[in-house]
Amino acid sequence: MHDDVSRPVRSAYSERVLPGPLGWLLTVAAGGVMAAVFYPVSTTLAVVAGVATFAAAVVFALRTSPLVLVTDDELRVGDAHIPLALLTAPRPLDREQTRHETGQGYDPRAHVVLRAWAGTAVRVEVDDPLDPTPYWLISTRRPAQLAAAIGSAGR
Repeated sequence: MHDDVSRPVRSAYSERVLPGPLGWLLTVAAGGVMAAVFYPVSTTLAVVAGVATFAAAVVFALRTSPLVLVTDDELRVGDAHIPLALLTAPRPLDREQTRHETGQGYDPRAHVVLRAWAGTAVRVEVDDPLDPTPYWLISTRRPAQLAAAIGSAGR
């Protein structure tokens, strides 16, 4: 799809699915562990290794946190995007429903963008006879708001 750079993109919904407090605590712990490993060798090396590991863990957490964006005419999840006109029946899922969708209810043809640190999701059906993907399953911390934005945007 070609993006028209002259047209500003308005979003009906925007969320970066970042790790929760435990995930950020693990980035600090990774730095601390690496510092402890190198401490017997050199205090300076321990500090450098700890800070570098912490920084790398933060960058990794940010780079693996997808941006979920609903514009007037499109759903974007990370690098993937689909016109809203091809989407129907957005359904917010609680933790138990999300577990079911990733287990017994899983269809391997689905487009899935899930993060373990966000236990809830939205399932939205794809209504395109040329696309073999039956639905998208998207991690979100606000499933009701995302489903509502998909359902009402562009209409």
